[in-house]
Amino acid sequence: MTKILILGGGGMIGQKLAAELAANGLNGDRNIAVTLHDIAFPSNSAPGDQVAGDVSVAGTMKAAVANKPDLIFHLASVVSGEAEEDYSKGWAVNMHPMWELMEALRALHKADVQYRPKVVFSSSIAVFGAPYPDAIGDEFLSAPLSSYGAQKAVCELMLSDASRKGFVDGISIRLPTICVRPGLPNKAASGFFSGIIREPLNGKKAVLPVEDTVRHWHASPRSAVGFLTHAAALDTNLLNGRRALNMPGFSCTVAEQIEALRNAAGEDAVRLIRREPDENIIAIVKNWPRNFETARALKLGFKAEANFDEIIQVYVEDELS
Repeated sequence: MTKILILGGGGMIGQKLAAELAANGLNGDRNIAVTLHDIAFPSNSAPGDQVAGDVSVAGTMKAAVANKPDLIFHLASVVSGEAEEDYSKGWAVNMHPMWELMEALRALHKADVQYRPKVVFSSSIAVFGAPYPDAIGDEFLSAPLSSYGAQKAVCELMLSDASRKGFVDGISIRLPTICVRPGLPNKAASGFFSGIIREPLNGKKAVLPVEDTVRHWHASPRSAVGFLTHAAALDTNLLNGRRALNMPGFSCTVAEQIEALRNAAGEDAVRLIRREPDENIIAIVKNWPRNFETARALKLGFKAEANFDEIIQVYVEDELS
């Protein structure tokens, strides 16, 4: 039986991943046992053994892996806006737990050299910083210009080095902005990308804090789950030591997002978007990457939507239907 641990299993992506594993197994393997680890869980949580814990508390990671999981999905973090607003909390939640996780797994490997779990880390395109080319390729320098991006980049390096040392088998997948996110707004600076679609589709007003010329890189929650499960099965020898991958997605402007909303729900939905510039969000967003060429990931079999109309359709099918 494959023992799977999802750190951040109470969050949106963690819950969708757990639901996928419960419905279809891990890439067809149904002989699995799933543990969800998080600070809290929704009342209608996806299936899995629930373990409550705060990853920023010393000893939590050691306890979480005590039963030697075969596969660890590390999704636990605070979002970009919160990491920027609360410097100490961002590093305490987004970076220090990775060190504790690697140390716990190193100790387990030392006691049992046959134990070498697969670790899939959800990184972010925030590891890149301006100035950008027209499209960021697989050779572009990781030089973040936000606390969140710096924290993710440090975790990537730790996981890569631990893999080189041989006590884990790690891969970092740099997620696009996941859109359209269901549920309530959170503190992510990127939250408006989802909000200007989600709220109008639910008959609610939405705030757009940036110009509609802003361009960004997107993929759906369904694609994010697909990235994670595909990464779990990937032979990391194919990465040739470069264990961080830019995930595929779709680049579009906010205006193109709104046009896709118009196609899906008509002019009445578009009228629910209210423009209210927010200088703090504008300052953060201007340093974000806008477009990618993801040849490595595509060659390795990762897939995403081809246009924003498809991303909206995923939200309609998965959340509104």
